[in-house]
Amino acid sequence: MAEQRQLRLGTILHGASGNMSAWRHPAAVADASINFDFVKETARLAEAGKLDFLFVADGLYINEKSIPHFLNRFEPLTVLSALASVTEHLGLVGTLSTSYSEPFTAARQFASLDHLSGGRAGWNVVTSPLEGSAKNFSRARHPDHALRYRIADEYLRVVKGLWDSWEADAFVRDKASGEFFNPAKLHTLDHRGDFFQVAGPLNIGRTPQGRPIIFQAGASDDGRALAASHADAIFTHQETLEEAQAFYRDVKRQLAARGRSDDQLHIFQGVSVIVGDSEADAERQYQETAALVSIDNALNYLGRYFEHHDFSQYPLDAPFPDLGSLGENSFRSTTDAIKREARERGLTLRQAALEAASPRPRFSGTAEQVADGLQQWFEARGADGFIIQGGTPETFPRFVAQVVPLLQARGLFRRDYPGRTLRESLGLSLPENQFTQQ
Repeated sequence: MAEQRQLRLGTILHGASGNMSAWRHPAAVADASINFDFVKETARLAEAGKLDFLFVADGLYINEKSIPHFLNRFEPLTVLSALASVTEHLGLVGTLSTSYSEPFTAARQFASLDHLSGGRAGWNVVTSPLEGSAKNFSRARHPDHALRYRIADEYLRVVKGLWDSWEADAFVRDKASGEFFNPAKLHTLDHRGDFFQVAGPLNIGRTPQGRPIIFQAGASDDGRALAASHADAIFTHQETLEEAQAFYRDVKRQLAARGRSDDQLHIFQGVSVIVGDSEADAERQYQETAALVSIDNALNYLGRYFEHHDFSQYPLDAPFPDLGSLGENSFRSTTDAIKREARERGLTLRQAALEAASPRPRFSGTAEQVADGLQQWFEARGADGFIIQGGTPETFPRFVAQVVPLLQARGLFRRDYPGRTLRESLGLSLPENQFTQQ
């Protein structure tokens, strides 16, 4: 009898959770983005619920209109390194840009996190959608969308090569003979490419996972192709089950075309949830949190997706403006969806902005209703798992206490960790060293 397919779960650190103004909520920790006690409590709660990982997003450009969470927050690898010492099983996934960092540094940082955590590191690969990022890195201009993904592809090939610098048993450390390492098990990359020239080898040994888990966040055609080539997991967001199923089929098809099996890449849908005592209670929680967002803040929030475009210049209650190609070089999949929704539903600017700033949770209602929704999407192949964001600052503890036990009781989610590493939690095999395959 075939083993039942297992649902995977992570959660995202996103300030107070809920929306851009959720820090104002009576139950919120107002400085959650920079409060390590809050972060530590969230991580320990996720681990108590046997979640696979904690996910930390990031960005490299802010201005005075950025949302509070982005204005003042921890750098991902720093906070994850701190969390490694207060957790034992929880995966630690952090975002780092291939457009504004060096492959050698990234390889070294994530290898260090994997060693520090005993094999729980994950890297969320992004190409940086915000145009303004170039201004913080002495660049004349932000690379266009297609170029960013060409850079990312080579970047990942370099990093993977560096992670293979040492075989797992390279460091002998024989005191009697004086042999510290076996030279035959050291491999020099000597990469010469279009964007990077990296000699190697990496100055840290092969990690407990063979290499950290690679996530990719991006639903564009270029993003899907990058994930199918390199990633172990993809973080995406679709509005409907039908869209999620189409995305799932396309990514798995591209995976097969590259000679990879279905189970070598997990597709995670990022979803907001609200857990209430009843549907009415969940709706009350949503309205209470949504009401904290002003229209001015909503316009600023919307503008961030569109290269910080100033939406205040348009009439609020007129149809959503025609923006042409604006947004195609930033959050392309998101901006395309906003434009499409506004056009198909006839939304005004006010409606589109408020929905963007305080979107309705994908799954909302009682614990049973939330569990039903997750199960439906999972069994219908809309996802292999979910990255949970609380629809209010009070949601995540309720999710762990009420929804997770239901998923466990249904045989969809495990009751304990299968091992110590994130790779074991996700059911992924150890990668082979590319140099030993030659």
